[in-house]
Amino acid sequence: MNSQNLIKEKTPEEFELEKKRKLFARLEERLVVREQEMADIRAELKEFEVKYVMTVGRLYAELDEIEAEIAEEEFRLCPTDEEVRQRAEEARRRAEESAAHADEVSWQGCNRKYNPPPDVKKTYHKLAKLIHPDLATFIEERERRHTIMAELNRAYENGDEEKMQKLLEDWQYNADLVKGNSIGDDLIRVIRQIAQVKKRLKDLKTEMEEFEKTELCQLREKVESEMREGRNLLDQMANRAESHIKKAKRRLEVLRQDPSSIGVRKKNHFPFNIFHLSLPDSLKDDENGKC
Repeated sequence: MNSQNLIKEKTPEEFELEKKRKLFARLEERLVVREQEMADIRAELKEFEVKYVMTVGRLYAELDEIEAEIAEEEFRLCPTDEEVRQRAEEARRRAEESAAHADEVSWQGCNRKYNPPPDVKKTYHKLAKLIHPDLATFIEERERRHTIMAELNRAYENGDEEKMQKLLEDWQYNADLVKGNSIGDDLIRVIRQIAQVKKRLKDLKTEMEEFEKTELCQLREKVESEMREGRNLLDQMANRAESHIKKAKRRLEVLRQDPSSIGVRKKNHFPFNIFHLSLPDSLKDDENGKC
């Protein structure tokens, strides 16, 4: 029999490696899709937060300032009352926080519409598939990929395709990607990669669930639901805030003109206040550096 006609049979290790690689490829594709979905959600929520602050939040900031002035006026009239003093300090703290948050939001950000073009999405998908941290098998390599992935997410949220292309080019010319390994090493590596990707998919699911529970996300869903019914919930909230502002101004004016009007005030309760939200950690991080 001609040796050229002989077909080398695959070893059990080679069969297993091939099977694991196919599984890894499917999981890898699913992971990239989920990462892009989370990047979209983060950016959309930040955009909605800006819209809320400029429509409603700035009014609450104004209201908090008036409420602080009322509380401080009451303390001036009752300087020995400990409860009044504590109320004045709390009101001032809240007013300062509200004002600081409102000042961070620019009209430019309010006018920004998050809608990445198809080319940007395609580039993100391609690069995320290459550099995702959970595809690395060594700690040092994973940390390096985390840094690059963070840059990619920022570029994607900003629609910066040029930055994304540069990241892609830098990665493709990385000499560390060229490595020789035995079948046993390859099998161990792909098994670890599969485990890492599964863990990341689980983490993304948890992160998505946390996002859905936040007040910001729930309000956004409510606003969109009302909009489909032809009602503008943000405008309604703004009108209500303006009504509270007018009442608070009258209260402050009366208090200054007639000190005898001071009495026990009921704390105002509002349906929602962007300045006292329970935001997910990823959004808190974004606030420090961006959007």
